[in-house]
Amino acid sequence: MGAEAEEQPHGAAVVADGFGLKGPRGWAFREVSFRAEPGALVAIEGPSGSGRTCLLLALTGRMKATEGHAEVGGVRLPRKLGAVRRISALGQVPGVSELDPAFTVAEHLRERVLVQRRFDGSVRALLRRPAERAAEARTRIDEAVAASGLDLDALPKGERTSVRDLERLEALRLSIALALIGRPRLLALDDTDLKLSDADRAEAWALLRSVAEAGTTVLAVCAEAPADAQRITTIADAAEPERATEPNATEPEQATEPKATEPEKAAEPKKATEPEKVAKPEKATEPETLAKPEKAAKPQKAAKPAKPAEAAPAPEAATEPEPGEAEPAAATTEDDTQDDTEEGTADALAETGRS
Repeated sequence: MGAEAEEQPHGAAVVADGFGLKGPRGWAFREVSFRAEPGALVAIEGPSGSGRTCLLLALTGRMKATEGHAEVGGVRLPRKLGAVRRISALGQVPGVSELDPAFTVAEHLRERVLVQRRFDGSVRALLRRPAERAAEARTRIDEAVAASGLDLDALPKGERTSVRDLERLEALRLSIALALIGRPRLLALDDTDLKLSDADRAEAWALLRSVAEAGTTVLAVCAEAPADAQRITTIADAAEPERATEPNATEPEQATEPKATEPEKAAEPKKATEPEKVAKPEKATEPETLAKPEKAAKPQKAAKPAKPAEAAPAPEAATEPEPGEAEPAAATTEDDTQDDTEEGTADALAETGRS
């Protein structure tokens, strides 16, 4: 009886005092202080990007806070993250604890039982007979499914229905059932009312309210909290009241510096009279050098074929046979005059010799 009493779920009190977490981009949340009794329904309300998911993960030991402290079931944060993880469980948290769309409902349930038995079970539980372990697993699954309100018979294919074929509310019920298999003291889930109609949203809050009434403390992130829940509101960009004043002191200076520089940079494009450099193509009066083809008057040198005009006397030479008869006569007269002069010079030399 004592062992069974220890396994029964009972809520964990959650206390936060000046709780804050700072990341690479600044504060995710800051100065969070509240107290929730065991079995309470706590709604973390705020717009997307206000640090509500980070607060949820920090309170369940999945993220380490950098400011303040908190206690979950008497376990202090951020000192003992592992101990808090052992007594808390996550429902649906996008990017952290998500359902596999390719798995069926039965596969998800069996997998969670095996994981729970392997990492959270005692050594005595591991040494039990296979039949006893199977019976205990079946009991845990039945209890979790009943607590989540998931009707397996109403699903299109029963336990063999794939997660991708589930409605949004049915997927939410399945994620809660998987978390309750470990019988946690603290249940946390994100985006509780996302993509739900008014009727489905009312059913979802009624389900979480019943889980809290059964003894398990519930932390639920939402956009709008119900009236009967303990509300913690996160506001985007409100976690840094000190930095809110620092930008007012610095931003005007930074605002004036661009005004002083941007006109100068605007003048630089005026200096960019590089289009005048583009006028260098005007130096490309190389078309004038294209007048060099006028030197291609060398085809006038091709007038050398006019030298065949020198060959024009050749036709005269072709007529040389006819006037050739007169030219030999001229040649004889020249010979006669040369003979006469030679005879005259000889006579003159003879007379001088005589003298």
